[in-house]
This record gives sequence, C-alpha cells and structure tokens, in this order.
Amino acid sequence: MAKSNADLAFEAKSKIRQSAGDKALNLFFVVFILVFAVVCITPFLLVVSASFSDETMLNKLGYSIFPRQFSLDAYKLVTTAGDIPQAYIITIFTTVVGTFLSMFLTCTVSYAMSVKNFRSRTALALFIYFTMLFNGGLVSNYLLIKKFLHIDNNILVLLLPSLCNAWNILLMRNFFNGLPDSLAESAKIDGANDMFILWKIILPISKPGLATIGLFYALSYWNEWYKCLLYIDTSHSKLYTLQYLIQRILRQVNYAANLPSEAAALQGQLPTYSFRMATIVVTIGPIILLYPFLQKYFVQGLTVGSVKG
Repeated sequence: MAKSNADLAFEAKSKIRQSAGDKALNLFFVVFILVFAVVCITPFLLVVSASFSDETMLNKLGYSIFPRQFSLDAYKLVTTAGDIPQAYIITIFTTVVGTFLSMFLTCTVSYAMSVKNFRSRTALALFIYFTMLFNGGLVSNYLLIKKFLHIDNNILVLLLPSLCNAWNILLMRNFFNGLPDSLAESAKIDGANDMFILWKIILPISKPGLATIGLFYALSYWNEWYKCLLYIDTSHSKLYTLQYLIQRILRQVNYAANLPSEAAALQGQLPTYSFRMATIVVTIGPIILLYPFLQKYFVQGLTVGSVKG
C-alpha cells in the first residue's frame, strides 16, 4: 500500500532530525551559548571574589574566582564609613515612588497620543519629540530648581525632574499603537470612557511594554547620584542616595590611600581595591535581582514598541 503524504513528510522530518549535520549544529549552538555565558558571568564572579578577599593577598596574587584569603574588611568599611541603611531607604523610596509616578504619567500621555480621535495628538507628539532635540542645559535646569521651584535639599528634587522621559513616552505610544483598535472601540460601544479603557483593558494586556519602560525608569532612579551632587548640601546628608554616598566614601578612601609617607601604616590597612569591588556588589545587588522576573517581558516589549509606528 502506498504511503500517504503525511507519512512521507513524517519520515522526511525524522531523517532531518537524525542527520549528523543537524546534531553537530545543535551541539555547536549549545557550546557557544555556554562559552558566552561563562564569558559574561566571569567578570561578575571576579568582582564578588575580590570584594571578599584580603587586600594584601589581592595586591600580591591578583584576582581569582575564589578568594585566596577570605576577609570582610571591605564590607566593614562600607557599613562604617557612611549611613548606608539611610541611603538604601532613600534610594528604594525614590525608585519605587518615582517609577510608579513616571509610569503613571508615561502611560496616560502615551495612550492619549495613541487615540485616533484625539485632535491634538500630533501636536503633543511633536512637542515631546522637540524636547529630545533641544535641551535647556545645566544652567537653566539649575536655576529652575534652585531659584524658582526651591526644591533643593528636598526629596522632591530626586523625583520631579525625572518624572517623564520623552523617549519612553514615544516608545510606549508605539506599543499602544500596535494593539488592536477593536478593543477600545467595543468598550466605547458599551459606554466605557477613555480612563476605564486604559486601566481595565489596555494596561492589563500591555505587560511587555510596562515591564520594559518600568525597568528603564527603575534603573534611572536607582543609579541617581548627579542630582545629589548639585542640589543637596552636606547639611542634608540624610537625603543622599546610595550611589552618591558610595561615591563619596570611595573618594575618601582613595584620598586616604594616597596620603604622604607619614601615613604609610594607614595606607597598608585600607582595603582600597577590595572596597571598590564591595561597593559594586552593594549597589547593583538588589536591582540586578529584579531583571530575571522581567526578562520574559523585556525583549518582547522592546522589540514590539520599536517596530510599530
């Protein structure tokens, strides 16, 4: 009995799966990905190992995957040289509150520009795009915050200037444009207004875009240090973010390590290199744990938002 087309296709696929070339190619891809993963993770392991290494052994033998002589001197210096817990509280507060407020403004403005019957959406998009091309510069921003808004030495200076990002707004608008128009149209027929459509229909199916833009904002707030340098005095050091406080401590340690010869004894005791590695672990540790939970949305949201226009 002659074989059917389905049987012939199945046999052809089986032969392809069992071919030596296909197995070799799969093996090559697996080995390549493993090697690439090792290359990417090795520097981070070296940083963590150096942060737990004794300064003398680190200077003598260099970096290694595992500490040659375990020491917590670098972390003791980090915790005692400044008010790290307070800086963590400020950084976490600004990251959580700032990301929420930024996402609220970004989503509302982006959705308004994606609604077809909104007459001013083109003018609004042009106005936002204009801010990407021309910027007032540091002097105008400094005068605005310091002389007119008077929010220097205030927690608001770490939130208000960073609430909106033009690129994120346009990226989120492109993501909303890629959603089917029939969702909003059917809801309007049932009597729903734009705010109900946004919060109950659009946002629940926009998790990839929300995760992508939210991660951008969270990283921006978490790594904030420049505004502390410009607008927060030493008398209000309790408002220092973690990144800025670590930077100040690192400068002080580097200064102490380069003191004249009469402080040679102190120079040998300061864990300068291991301290630098410890500051990296302290600052990136919490935020790096957030990415695995958003990874499945991150690439999809970035690619969809970038090709839809």
